[in-house]
Amino acid sequence: MRHRCFRPARRRVIGALSAGLLATVGLALPAVAQPAHPAEVIPPASAPGAAPGDGLALTPPMGFNNWNSTHCRAEFNEAMVKGIADIFVAKGLKDAGYQYVNLDDCWALPQRDANGKLVPDPVRFPNGIKAVADYVHSKGLKIGIYTSAGTKTCNSAGFPGGLGHEKSDAQQFADWGIDYLKYDNCNNQGVDAKQRYRTMRDALKAATETTGRPIVYSICEWGENKPWEWAGEVGHLWRTTGDISDSWGSMLSIAKQNLPLAKYAGPGHWNDPDMLEVGNGGMTATEYRSHFSLWSIMAAPLLIGTDLRKANAETYEILGNHEVIAVDQDPLGKQGTVVSSEGGRWVVAKEMADGSRAVALFNETDRPQHIATTATGVGLPRATAYRLRDLWAHKDYNTAGAISATVPAHGTVLYRASADSRWASYPPAAELGLGGTALTEAGAAAQVDTTLTDLGRTPAQQVSVRLTGPDGWRIKATSPTRAASLPTGSKLATRWQVTAPTGAAPGAYDLTVSADYRSPGGEKAAARLVSALHVVVAPPSGSSYASELPWLSALNGWGPVEKNTSVGENDAGDGHPLTLGGTTYAKGLGVHAPSEVTYYTGGRCSRFTAQVGVDDEEGTAGTVGFEVWADDAKVASSKTLTNADPATALDAAIGGAKTVRLVVTDGGDGVTSDHGDWADAAFTC
Repeated sequence: MRHRCFRPARRRVIGALSAGLLATVGLALPAVAQPAHPAEVIPPASAPGAAPGDGLALTPPMGFNNWNSTHCRAEFNEAMVKGIADIFVAKGLKDAGYQYVNLDDCWALPQRDANGKLVPDPVRFPNGIKAVADYVHSKGLKIGIYTSAGTKTCNSAGFPGGLGHEKSDAQQFADWGIDYLKYDNCNNQGVDAKQRYRTMRDALKAATETTGRPIVYSICEWGENKPWEWAGEVGHLWRTTGDISDSWGSMLSIAKQNLPLAKYAGPGHWNDPDMLEVGNGGMTATEYRSHFSLWSIMAAPLLIGTDLRKANAETYEILGNHEVIAVDQDPLGKQGTVVSSEGGRWVVAKEMADGSRAVALFNETDRPQHIATTATGVGLPRATAYRLRDLWAHKDYNTAGAISATVPAHGTVLYRASADSRWASYPPAAELGLGGTALTEAGAAAQVDTTLTDLGRTPAQQVSVRLTGPDGWRIKATSPTRAASLPTGSKLATRWQVTAPTGAAPGAYDLTVSADYRSPGGEKAAARLVSALHVVVAPPSGSSYASELPWLSALNGWGPVEKNTSVGENDAGDGHPLTLGGTTYAKGLGVHAPSEVTYYTGGRCSRFTAQVGVDDEEGTAGTVGFEVWADDAKVASSKTLTNADPATALDAAIGGAKTVRLVVTDGGDGVTSDHGDWADAAFTC
């Protein structure tokens, strides 16, 4: 596996060190909407604890990088870079805080010139890099560039890296007007990471002294040497993980690696969990909002990774949410910390410069979850009531102290909570809940329960709730749907009978629960929650291969889950024959850790069997573990397997289980090359 700024299956070119190296060591798109009531933001000048030194990156860098959307394709060129700069200005992204337009790999020719200088590709950049930088600067923006702390960059074409050329390259970048350097880790010849990155730091400082051009320094060594422990004195930000891909599994894995590192971040020195995938198409809008919310509460750099020339209105709405951006850019510079995470129900809180707290209620599971904390639990002082602002809905409420929500699968509710003396002027916060079954067979009645809970210090009055679904579905309330008044902490609970049409195809269908109520002063308020009800079909009698059955959900750490091939690389259908220990299997699933594939079995299946292991395509680098879960019980597992292990047989008793989950873990050492195969995976029903 060879990924950008990722440990490329540990297939880096490791060569002998030379004495010299040892010695030197525009399309029309919707504008970004402004919030009706933006959260208060203290300007950077008043931020306490600003980092001393060069004064760069006092808040996490915001901008664009082309790699996630273009890779090394021909569309990455001068016209694209200029077009992105134009879009930043025309569509409100510059005003929202985005300022860096960054070039990634493939901008140079494979060979230096006779003087050892880097040469921009004349086809991609016919006017050179300085001309592009001048254009970007003319828009009031900044420009970034890429190279590697090795002899070559990560691309297989072998573009020149900076190792041994640090002083010359840094001077060249400064002369061109570069404002930001991303310094990668490929082909590093085994030179100590701290030495390589410090050498370029010193070269950048020297170039700044001669040109007056300060350059933000992004250390991209993939978290291999725990840069959070040493890079604060070297660069302004450092990658904490391998490369992100445009999938829920990848984003979730990276967020989990970055969340525990909060104490290392601050003004001028940031943990970097990699670029944004928002808008690239591999996740849902709900998942992209979670991605953006998590990166913002983690005070992560916000580098757009989608081609903005093709972005839709929903992508712009996410990327341009000023209130969420204000959480990321808060001048106090604290990364959010984990308050709780039990059962995939995450509470992450971030102290803000004005004394408020940003609070993310994040649901990593595949069904709605009640996630809760309190104002004092996230660090606010005790008070009669608090202001609770929903940063995606752009609405204010009062709460008696509870900060909670029923969060949709893979969703995030992002609040800003504060001790506000005006709390009584806001309507009471109310939580909508949705329970009961998440699975139903076509034509069968399912029970769904809804609740509306008043979280406010003031009562919710004239309350009504309704449940709606797709056309043709029968939905009937079997208990009251209205209440005259709900005091603090009181609930309106309603039971519903929901029936999918007899001919409904298997799949996920949205149910929407909505509530309307009024504050004591008569102000109207509303709440809404969307959740999926899955129409399912049990496997047929007999033995069926897993690759021939529909799954309920499939999460993967890199690329999509593949049927009857290995996981391959990042794109669907790019795998190879499933091969374990030299034996090829015609049937099975190819995955990349961390992975979870869930099947509906409806209590009708008795056994699951498979041959499991690390696919032969990954050499010796992969380490994975396999688990089989029947409902909430682990019924089979393997030891941690490597390529040195033969295929391992798993035989799990799953009688009575409604669902079966096939889980692959990373073996505890990161996800490099963790291509796992569920070969000959089959259910007996």
